[in-house]
Amino acid sequence: MVELQDNITANKGKTTCDRNILLSIISLATKEISGVSELVDTPSIILKRMFKNRDSKGVKIYISPNGKVTVDVYIKVFSGVSVPDICFRVQENIRNNIASMVELKTGKINVHIVGVNFVKKNEEGV
Repeated sequence: MVELQDNITANKGKTTCDRNILLSIISLATKEISGVSELVDTPSIILKRMFKNRDSKGVKIYISPNGKVTVDVYIKVFSGVSVPDICFRVQENIRNNIASMVELKTGKINVHIVGVNFVKKNEEGV
């Protein structure tokens, strides 16, 4: 019988993630939640996107030196939904998607309700 010794340390290397990938993950995670009508730009996001192209529609992120991601999302919700429930589900979905897809730690996830849509998009054509 032969014994194998496993004393080899594997160098896993460095994985990088483009800022746009992170913005896409956050945007999609927000839109997945039922009750969220749309992501909305604020004036500061519009100006940043015009001059720096750094943020996605309705999403602002900040990555601290220790690697934690702070997220601000600006959304409109449909009327008749529970705002605290929507906010909690958006926060959890963003946190879970970031952790599972890019293995980053999340700091604060701020959900800003900018407005309420009274008509669902599939009913607008009526």
